Amino acid sequence: MSAVLAGQGLRLDFGATKVLRGVDVAVEAGEIVAVMGPSGSGKSTLLHVLAGLLRPDSGTVELAGERIDHLPEKHRSEIRLRRLGFVFQSGDLVPELTLVENVELPLRLTGHRPAPARSGALAMLERLGVGEVAHRRVNAVSGGQAQRAAVARALVHEPSVVLADEPTGALDSVSGEVVLESFVDLARQSGTAVILVTHDLKVASYAQRDIQLRDGAVVAPTGTFA
Repeated sequence: MSAVLAGQGLRLDFGATKVLRGVDVAVEAGEIVAVMGPSGSGKSTLLHVLAGLLRPDSGTVELAGERIDHLPEKHRSEIRLRRLGFVFQSGDLVPELTLVENVELPLRLTGHRPAPARSGALAMLERLGVGEVAHRRVNAVSGGQAQRAAVARALVHEPSVVLADEPTGALDSVSGEVVLESFVDLARQSGTAVILVTHDLKVASYAQRDIQLRDGAVVAPTGTFA
């Protein structure tokens, strides 16, 4: 099976610092891959490059066989909106909006009518256990509730790939398991590929395999979790 998202030979420098040093990574449809490594190893930067938020200095990124790293920002933004879901460590919700308004944004921006978009957003928030606070603004809910809403926003349009940067870092163990099970369900039911950045072995155990980074390079062959 061919990869739905693949980066090859990815290199990126921030000034004199070599952040990515020839990284190869690929994920197939329906597969969950954990990216692991110590702080500063390049994990988050790799996700940003794969999502088209950063351009690599060299190397390529392909989505469903189409190269996207060299596209203009407008085109990359459209691809992110329609085909990718991204969960940031900080959640990155729009504070002026309610949780449900945040979650329905990807649907509204891609042409869904208001009623179906609202229904889909509410269903996803319920699935993640925060339906009771759906109509509260971001500053009126807990950090954990806001993070689950951010996950709901990433999943609601059933993207081809979800890229999640420490998605359970702000959650208690029970809420974290709800989020991780949602990733697993989406991968199984919709064929969505998931790339998880984590330092937590329990989180990584939800993946089929892992990629170990150190100092911007893959330091060991990808492993397979039992």
